[in-house]
Amino acid sequence: MNSGSTQHWNPQDYSANAGFVSELGMPVIEWLAPVKGESILDLGCGDGTLALKLQRSGCDVVGIDASPDMIAAAISSGLQASVCDGHQLPFVERFDAVFSNAALHWMLRPEAVIAGVWAALRPGGRFVGEFGGAGNVATIIDALESELHGLGVPAECPWFFPTPDAYQTMLEQAGFEVTKVALIPRATPLPGDVGGWLRTFAQPYTNVLPESQRDDLITTVVEKLKPRLCDAQGNWTADYVRLRFAAVKPGTHA
Repeated sequence: MNSGSTQHWNPQDYSANAGFVSELGMPVIEWLAPVKGESILDLGCGDGTLALKLQRSGCDVVGIDASPDMIAAAISSGLQASVCDGHQLPFVERFDAVFSNAALHWMLRPEAVIAGVWAALRPGGRFVGEFGGAGNVATIIDALESELHGLGVPAECPWFFPTPDAYQTMLEQAGFEVTKVALIPRATPLPGDVGGWLRTFAQPYTNVLPESQRDDLITTVVEKLKPRLCDAQGNWTADYVRLRFAAVKPGTHA
Protein backbone atom coordinates (compact mmCIF):
# COMPACT_ATOMS: atom_id res chain seq x y z
CA MET A 1 0.00 0.00 0.00
CA ASN A 2 1.11 3.53 -0.62
CA SER A 3 -1.08 6.39 0.52
CA GLY A 4 -1.28 9.72 2.21
CA SER A 5 -1.54 10.48 5.89
CA THR A 6 -5.34 10.16 5.86
CA GLN A 7 -5.07 6.39 5.32
CA HIS A 8 -3.77 4.06 8.02
CA TRP A 9 -3.29 0.35 7.44
CA ASN A 10 -4.03 -2.10 10.24
CA PRO A 11 -2.85 -5.63 9.36
CA GLN A 12 -5.57 -7.30 11.45
CA ASP A 13 -8.38 -5.21 9.94
CA TYR A 14 -6.90 -5.76 6.50
CA SER A 15 -6.84 -9.51 6.97
CA ALA A 16 -10.44 -9.54 8.20
CA ASN A 17 -11.94 -7.20 5.60
CA ALA A 18 -9.64 -7.50 2.60
CA GLY A 19 -8.13 -10.97 2.51
CA PHE A 20 -9.73 -11.39 -0.91
CA VAL A 21 -7.24 -8.88 -2.37
CA SER A 22 -4.34 -11.33 -2.16
CA GLU A 23 -6.52 -14.31 -3.06
CA LEU A 24 -7.55 -12.59 -6.29
CA GLY A 25 -3.96 -11.63 -7.10
CA MET A 26 -2.94 -15.06 -8.41
CA PRO A 27 -3.76 -14.27 -12.07
CA VAL A 28 -1.26 -11.42 -11.88
CA ILE A 29 1.41 -13.86 -10.74
CA GLU A 30 0.51 -15.99 -13.76
CA TRP A 31 1.21 -12.98 -16.01
CA LEU A 32 4.48 -12.44 -14.14
CA ALA A 33 5.51 -16.08 -14.78
CA PRO A 34 8.26 -16.02 -12.13
CA VAL A 35 11.33 -18.16 -12.66
CA LYS A 36 13.20 -19.79 -9.79
CA GLY A 37 16.22 -17.73 -8.84
CA GLU A 38 14.90 -14.44 -10.18
CA SER A 39 15.20 -11.28 -8.11
CA ILE A 40 11.74 -9.70 -7.72
CA LEU A 41 10.55 -6.47 -6.09
CA ASP A 42 7.00 -6.49 -4.72
CA LEU A 43 5.93 -2.85 -4.94
CA GLY A 44 3.27 -2.17 -2.30
CA CYS A 45 3.60 -5.61 -0.74
CA GLY A 46 1.17 -5.01 2.14
CA ASP A 47 1.41 -7.84 4.66
CA GLY A 48 3.50 -9.83 2.18
CA THR A 49 1.02 -12.60 1.34
CA LEU A 50 1.76 -12.71 -2.39
CA ALA A 51 5.46 -11.91 -1.98
CA LEU A 52 5.80 -14.97 0.25
CA LYS A 53 4.23 -17.12 -2.47
CA LEU A 54 6.90 -15.87 -4.87
CA GLN A 55 9.61 -16.46 -2.27
CA ARG A 56 8.43 -20.02 -1.65
CA SER A 57 8.60 -20.70 -5.40
CA GLY A 58 12.34 -20.06 -5.27
CA CYS A 59 12.55 -16.36 -6.13
CA ASP A 60 14.65 -13.81 -4.26
CA VAL A 61 11.93 -11.38 -3.19
CA VAL A 62 12.13 -7.93 -1.63
CA GLY A 63 8.94 -6.26 -0.44
CA ILE A 64 8.40 -2.55 0.04
CA ASP A 65 5.40 -0.65 1.34
CA ALA A 66 4.69 2.82 2.73
CA SER A 67 2.94 1.41 5.80
CA PRO A 68 5.25 0.58 8.75
CA ASP A 69 2.55 -1.64 10.28
CA MET A 70 2.15 -3.69 7.11
CA ILE A 71 5.91 -4.01 6.73
CA ALA A 72 6.17 -5.24 10.32
CA ALA A 73 3.57 -7.90 9.51
CA ALA A 74 5.45 -8.88 6.34
CA ILE A 75 8.77 -9.19 8.16
CA SER A 76 7.17 -11.27 10.90
CA SER A 77 6.01 -13.68 8.19
CA GLY A 78 9.56 -14.17 6.97
CA LEU A 79 9.76 -11.67 4.10
CA GLN A 80 12.69 -9.38 3.41
CA ALA A 81 10.84 -6.06 3.46
CA SER A 82 11.25 -2.38 4.28
CA VAL A 83 9.29 0.85 4.44
CA CYS A 84 9.62 2.79 1.20
CA ASP A 85 7.64 5.40 -0.72
CA GLY A 86 6.73 3.97 -4.12
CA HIS A 87 7.34 7.38 -5.69
CA GLN A 88 10.99 7.33 -4.56
CA LEU A 89 12.40 3.89 -5.29
CA PRO A 90 16.12 3.77 -4.42
CA PHE A 91 17.14 0.80 -6.59
CA VAL A 92 19.34 0.79 -9.70
CA GLU A 93 19.19 -2.21 -12.08
CA ARG A 94 18.75 -4.61 -9.18
CA PHE A 95 15.69 -6.68 -10.16
CA ASP A 96 14.63 -9.07 -12.89
CA ALA A 97 10.99 -8.14 -12.31
CA VAL A 98 8.85 -5.66 -10.41
CA PHE A 99 5.47 -6.99 -9.31
CA SER A 100 2.56 -5.02 -7.85
CA ASN A 101 -0.95 -6.02 -6.80
CA ALA A 102 -3.69 -3.63 -5.60
CA ALA A 103 -1.25 -0.87 -4.71
CA LEU A 104 -0.51 1.39 -7.69
CA HIS A 105 -3.87 3.19 -7.45
CA TRP A 106 -2.73 4.63 -4.10
CA MET A 107 0.29 6.27 -5.76
CA LEU A 108 -0.92 9.54 -7.23
CA ARG A 109 2.24 10.45 -9.16
CA PRO A 110 2.34 7.48 -11.53
CA GLU A 111 5.08 8.90 -13.74
CA ALA A 112 7.42 9.01 -10.73
CA VAL A 113 6.53 5.42 -9.84
CA ILE A 114 7.11 4.20 -13.38
CA ALA A 115 10.46 6.03 -13.58
CA GLY A 116 11.55 4.37 -10.34
CA VAL A 117 10.51 0.95 -11.59
CA TRP A 118 12.44 1.53 -14.84
CA ALA A 119 15.58 2.38 -12.86
CA ALA A 120 15.12 -0.63 -10.56
CA LEU A 121 14.90 -3.13 -13.41
CA ARG A 122 17.78 -4.73 -15.22
CA PRO A 123 17.63 -4.59 -19.02
CA GLY A 124 15.09 -7.17 -20.16
CA GLY A 125 13.28 -6.93 -16.83
CA ARG A 126 9.50 -7.11 -16.46
CA PHE A 127 6.98 -4.81 -14.80
CA VAL A 128 3.74 -6.68 -14.10
CA GLY A 129 0.83 -5.57 -11.98
CA GLU A 130 -2.83 -5.09 -11.31
CA PHE A 131 -4.62 -2.20 -9.68
CA GLY A 132 -7.86 -0.25 -9.84
CA GLY A 133 -8.77 0.88 -13.33
CA ALA A 134 -11.27 3.31 -14.77
CA GLY A 135 -14.68 2.75 -13.14
CA ASN A 136 -13.32 0.90 -10.11
CA VAL A 137 -15.75 1.02 -7.14
CA ALA A 138 -17.66 3.79 -8.93
CA THR A 139 -20.89 2.98 -7.09
CA ILE A 140 -19.16 3.24 -3.71
CA ILE A 141 -17.39 6.48 -4.65
CA ASP A 142 -20.65 8.03 -5.84
CA ALA A 143 -22.39 7.19 -2.56
CA LEU A 144 -19.55 8.54 -0.43
CA GLU A 145 -19.15 11.76 -2.38
CA SER A 146 -22.90 12.33 -2.57
CA GLU A 147 -23.27 11.99 1.19
CA LEU A 148 -20.29 14.21 1.95
CA HIS A 149 -21.55 16.80 -0.53
CA GLY A 150 -24.88 16.79 1.30
CA LEU A 151 -23.00 17.54 4.51
CA GLY A 152 -21.26 20.46 2.84
CA VAL A 153 -17.88 18.72 2.94
CA PRO A 154 -15.69 18.77 -0.19
CA ALA A 155 -14.55 15.32 -1.33
CA GLU A 156 -11.98 14.37 -3.94
CA CYS A 157 -11.25 10.84 -5.14
CA PRO A 158 -8.00 9.73 -3.44
CA TRP A 159 -7.18 7.07 -6.02
CA PHE A 160 -5.58 6.85 -9.46
CA PHE A 161 -7.88 4.79 -11.69
CA PRO A 162 -6.64 5.16 -15.30
CA THR A 163 -7.90 3.73 -18.56
CA PRO A 164 -5.71 1.07 -20.20
CA ASP A 165 -4.77 3.49 -23.00
CA ALA A 166 -3.70 6.19 -20.55
CA TYR A 167 -1.54 3.83 -18.49
CA GLN A 168 -0.02 2.18 -21.55
CA THR A 169 0.96 5.62 -22.83
CA MET A 170 2.67 6.41 -19.52
CA LEU A 171 4.62 3.15 -19.64
CA GLU A 172 5.65 3.64 -23.25
CA GLN A 173 6.73 7.23 -22.65
CA ALA A 174 9.07 5.90 -19.97
CA GLY A 175 10.58 3.44 -22.48
CA PHE A 176 8.68 0.25 -21.65
CA GLU A 177 7.33 -2.13 -24.26
CA VAL A 178 3.80 -3.07 -23.16
CA THR A 179 3.09 -6.71 -23.96
CA LYS A 180 -0.37 -7.00 -22.40
CA VAL A 181 -2.90 -4.63 -20.87
CA ALA A 182 -6.54 -5.25 -20.00
CA LEU A 183 -9.39 -3.64 -18.10
CA ILE A 184 -11.20 -6.37 -16.19
CA PRO A 185 -14.62 -5.82 -14.56
CA ARG A 186 -14.59 -8.06 -11.52
CA ALA A 187 -17.54 -7.91 -9.17
CA THR A 188 -15.93 -8.97 -5.89
CA PRO A 189 -17.78 -10.67 -3.00
CA LEU A 190 -17.04 -9.05 0.36
CA PRO A 191 -16.55 -11.02 3.60
CA GLY A 192 -19.17 -8.89 5.35
CA ASP A 193 -21.15 -5.78 4.58
CA VAL A 194 -19.56 -2.85 2.79
CA GLY A 195 -19.02 -1.10 6.11
CA GLY A 196 -15.88 -3.17 6.71
CA TRP A 197 -14.62 -2.20 3.26
CA LEU A 198 -15.27 1.48 3.98
CA ARG A 199 -13.43 1.33 7.29
CA THR A 200 -10.46 -0.42 5.68
CA PHE A 201 -10.09 1.44 2.40
CA ALA A 202 -12.10 4.68 2.45
CA GLN A 203 -10.39 6.56 5.27
CA PRO A 204 -9.41 9.43 2.92
CA TYR A 205 -13.16 10.06 2.67
CA THR A 206 -14.28 9.28 6.20
CA ASN A 207 -11.40 11.12 7.85
CA VAL A 208 -12.49 14.47 6.43
CA LEU A 209 -15.12 14.37 9.20
CA PRO A 210 -14.54 14.61 12.95
CA GLU A 211 -14.07 11.16 14.46
CA SER A 212 -17.42 11.42 16.24
CA GLN A 213 -19.24 11.62 12.87
CA ARG A 214 -17.47 8.89 10.92
CA ASP A 215 -19.53 5.92 12.09
CA ASP A 216 -22.74 7.76 11.18
CA LEU A 217 -21.36 8.46 7.70
CA ILE A 218 -20.47 4.79 7.20
CA THR A 219 -23.89 3.65 8.45
CA THR A 220 -25.64 6.03 6.07
CA VAL A 221 -23.51 5.01 3.09
CA VAL A 222 -24.05 1.32 3.83
CA GLU A 223 -27.81 1.86 3.75
CA LYS A 224 -27.53 3.87 0.53
CA LEU A 225 -25.50 1.11 -1.14
CA LYS A 226 -27.59 -1.82 0.09
CA PRO A 227 -30.09 -1.81 -2.82
CA ARG A 228 -27.24 -1.77 -5.36
CA LEU A 229 -24.53 -3.98 -3.87
CA CYS A 230 -26.36 -6.41 -1.56
CA ASP A 231 -28.47 -9.33 -2.78
CA ALA A 232 -31.61 -10.77 -1.20
CA GLN A 233 -29.54 -13.23 0.85
CA GLY A 234 -27.47 -10.44 2.41
CA ASN A 235 -24.34 -11.03 0.34
CA TRP A 236 -22.38 -7.89 -0.52
CA THR A 237 -20.38 -7.39 -3.72
CA ALA A 238 -18.05 -4.50 -4.54
CA ASP A 239 -18.01 -3.15 -8.12
CA TYR A 240 -14.31 -3.67 -8.77
CA VAL A 241 -12.70 -2.96 -12.14
CA ARG A 242 -9.05 -3.92 -12.40
CA LEU A 243 -6.32 -2.81 -14.79
CA ARG A 244 -3.81 -5.60 -15.39
CA PHE A 245 -0.66 -5.09 -17.41
CA ALA A 246 2.71 -6.55 -18.35
CA ALA A 247 5.60 -4.54 -19.74
CA VAL A 248 9.28 -5.09 -20.51
CA LYS A 249 12.33 -2.87 -20.20
CA PRO A 250 14.12 -3.43 -23.54
CA GLY A 251 17.58 -4.91 -23.57
CA THR A 252 19.35 -8.01 -22.38
CA HIS A 253 21.34 -8.84 -19.27
CA ALA A 254 25.02 -8.02 -19.52
